[in-house]
Amino acid sequence: MAALTARVVRVSCQQVPPVVGCAYVNSRHESTAVYKGQSTNLAAYRRGRGGRASFSGIVATVFGASGFLGQSVVNRLGKIGTQIIAPYRGNSYFMRDLKLAGDLGQIVFVPFELQDEEAIRKAMKYSNVVVNLIGRDWETKNYKYEDVNVESAARIARLAREMGVEKFVHFSHLNAQPNPPEILLKGGSRYLKTKYQSEQAVRNEFPDAIIFKPSDVYGAGDRFLVYYASRHVAEGVVNAIRDPEAVGKTFEAVGPSSYYLSDLIDYMYGLLRYDNFKRIHLTPEFKLKAMLLEKIMPVTPPVVVDRLSREHVNDKTAYLPSLVDLGVKLTNFEERVPFELKPYKKYGYYEDLLGEFAEPQPPQPIKS
Repeated sequence: MAALTARVVRVSCQQVPPVVGCAYVNSRHESTAVYKGQSTNLAAYRRGRGGRASFSGIVATVFGASGFLGQSVVNRLGKIGTQIIAPYRGNSYFMRDLKLAGDLGQIVFVPFELQDEEAIRKAMKYSNVVVNLIGRDWETKNYKYEDVNVESAARIARLAREMGVEKFVHFSHLNAQPNPPEILLKGGSRYLKTKYQSEQAVRNEFPDAIIFKPSDVYGAGDRFLVYYASRHVAEGVVNAIRDPEAVGKTFEAVGPSSYYLSDLIDYMYGLLRYDNFKRIHLTPEFKLKAMLLEKIMPVTPPVVVDRLSREHVNDKTAYLPSLVDLGVKLTNFEERVPFELKPYKKYGYYEDLLGEFAEPQPPQPIKS
């Protein structure tokens, strides 16, 4: 609700001689304008006119803030004056770049562990919004897909409900399904299977949760473009947090067009000027190499068999609300990729002549 307060403003006699003073109504918004809870704490009231130096009334805990998508979400939240709590594991210096996303004191780092419920409660004690971006593309010796995607999501959602959090945002996957097709792995991709289970677990623990189902997300420093050589999704998250009608809905975070993955790879390698690029076919020898690399380099494997299996699953939408419904203006893939891949281009600092390098043809969208 908006509280109405009257103020008296002095007006110069030279400007308006008959008027000694005038009263005007100033609309003061606080967190209750977006959220249902009534706050009696003056520190929770909105202050300023927007921007990083103001306060929007939103106090958000962002789990997984150090990831590619987490950095974009923190930046967009900080841009509107959100106070952000960013839980982290390991060294706090890995989070230092996020300090720039908000004004002094707006972003706070809190150490935590996924199994430590007390630390999770402490991280969301003063928050009215919680965003769960925790996830891994591959398993480690300490955390399996079930630990990261299912159990941690259910635990955070349950604790958020118990702590009185008003909005909970969870990230799944566009192709999350209970029975993924078997391509390289028996039983299909466990990543997609556990992502589907995470949706069910979050809905059980926090029925009004907002769930995003993104496809492959690309942008500066991602694991899609750079994997072979998100601003929109982050904007959608912020808009969903501020939209009272988004409670309990599931959104599909997809772009305006669909493409064949092979066409995207050809186009990206053309932009990078890698003329000797050859497509690799899924032979038994290649599968054996991928499995060996995953065993030899478990910390940062260059190839993950589960990811290869996921990439052979076609993106299918369920015609749920999308980013467009959240007021996000989407950008076509071919318009943005040349800029994102420019630092990785071969002979990037060579001043080529006009027409010396052939420009690759952009991929053609698939007609629906």
